[in-house]
Amino acid sequence: MSLGDEHGSRGDEGGYGGTGQTRTRLPDGSGDVYGGARRTGRSSSRSLVTVVGVVVLLIAAIAFANRGGGDSGSGDDSGERTDTSPTAASGQRPVEAKTGGIPSGFAHDRQGAESAAANYAVALGSTGMFKKDSRHEIVETIYTSAAANKIQGPMDDAYSATFLSKLGLDADGDPPQGSTFVSRTIPVGTKVQKYTDNSAKVAVWYMGLIGMSGDGSTDPVSSTWKTWTFDLQWSSDDWKITTDSQKDGPAPVPGDNTAATSDEISKAIEEYGGFTYAR
Repeated sequence: MSLGDEHGSRGDEGGYGGTGQTRTRLPDGSGDVYGGARRTGRSSSRSLVTVVGVVVLLIAAIAFANRGGGDSGSGDDSGERTDTSPTAASGQRPVEAKTGGIPSGFAHDRQGAESAAANYAVALGSTGMFKKDSRHEIVETIYTSAAANKIQGPMDDAYSATFLSKLGLDADGDPPQGSTFVSRTIPVGTKVQKYTDNSAKVAVWYMGLIGMSGDGSTDPVSSTWKTWTFDLQWSSDDWKITTDSQKDGPAPVPGDNTAATSDEISKAIEEYGGFTYAR
């Protein structure tokens, strides 16, 4: 259950470690550990991307305007939609209930399973996973009782004091004074691989952020791209995880953005909250 397998996760077998990362070698000589050197500019490429983006938006707007009045079909268990259909907005309101701060009460259909998987990926990629009490609460909330009982012990072993120290955290999962530990999962899309009335297999493609933001940080916040696959079961009137696994990618080509300073990252983490994900 991690953003990656670098920090004690199990990779494709279903990893522990909360969140992993890909390390990025930053330009030497910058005044901040997050770097400050801009990569060679590609103004012509950016102009082309802008034009293409406008065209795509126009096409999408036209398609939306000419859309038929029938039901979109997402959320209909009996529909003929293929398992590999792309994630698309359906107008369905996201769940409003929460259990332990985590969205709950998902619809008993394919769309509900996708929303559950996306929100569970966010919870498992959060900083709460690095503290024992909150980690136990997260696991007990989103896994079936049998699965939670099976993995709590191994998870506690994985999030050992030694592991936490490698991330710059103390034994309780707290960062040094004046530093901000960052760990977030940002779902990009979901895909139903299998679905029955009582079970579902859903893949979540996501970008992860992890690292320490602070003046003395040697592990700056970096991004990683992975796919998290969840086996879900309909249990106690909600979707719950029975097993999960991860794999790397697909990762896009890095852009031309200049790396932010540690202060900018810390401020952004404090000011920008997360989302409740729904189709």
